[in-house]
Amino acid sequence: MPRYLISFDDGAMDHIPAEDWPDVGKAAHAVTEEAVHAGVWVFGAGLERQRATIVATNGTATDGPYPETREVVGGFAVVDVATREEAQVWAAKIAAACRCAQEVRELMPDPETDALLREAAGRG
Repeated sequence: MPRYLISFDDGAMDHIPAEDWPDVGKAAHAVTEEAVHAGVWVFGAGLERQRATIVATNGTATDGPYPETREVVGGFAVVDVATREEAQVWAAKIAAACRCAQEVRELMPDPETDALLREAAGRG
């Protein structure tokens, strides 16, 4: 099945008052639990704000933060579903829970890596 990246930009949740964060966390965890039980959840997480290390092709590392003008991902989920429409359904659930719009992008398939993962899991 195709995998989809569902994500939102850093700062997309800044409008949420501090007192609402516990409810947002509960709602987000409920959607995650639903996706796990539905068998579509691959992985997801929030990203630490504006903290990144850029590693160049020569191995040189430069630490962030990025300038405020650069858009960065604030959080993401990866789901394994049959269609873009199904990914959008999950994105809508995440958007409601996190109180911010979500982007949906299909991840490019990689049959070689998928075969390696099946082999490593003993499902060769």
